Amino acid sequence: VQLQASGGGLVQAGGSLRLSCAASGRTFSNYGMGWFRQAPGKEREFVADISGSGGGTYYRDSVKGRFTISRDNTKNTVYLQMSSLKPEDTAVYYCAARSGGNVKYDYWGQGTQVTVSS
Repeated sequence: VQLQASGGGLVQAGGSLRLSCAASGRTFSNYGMGWFRQAPGKEREFVADISGSGGGTYYRDSVKGRFTISRDNTKNTVYLQMSSLKPEDTAVYYCAARSGGNVKYDYWGQGTQVTVSS
């Protein structure tokens, strides 16, 4: 599975961005998809996950109510809608894919930079 993330940019605090991750190579709906982020000097952290069908989602506590993960299996794309952004959301965001019911992510895309100014 090849993953291509896009949609990052510079936004003021309180603003919104939508990240996209386009997948190719395998049957997209067979994969759960996740978003991760890594801020400078920090370890990569989980942000959100969505099941292959889109029926199940999971978020880290700090983004609940502000971020929404979704997917369009007809377009082989997963999205991360980010609202009410905070400076602490500044990071490189990565999308990743996991096979079926696995919890380990086997495929990773390149990152897209999100910068939130105060």
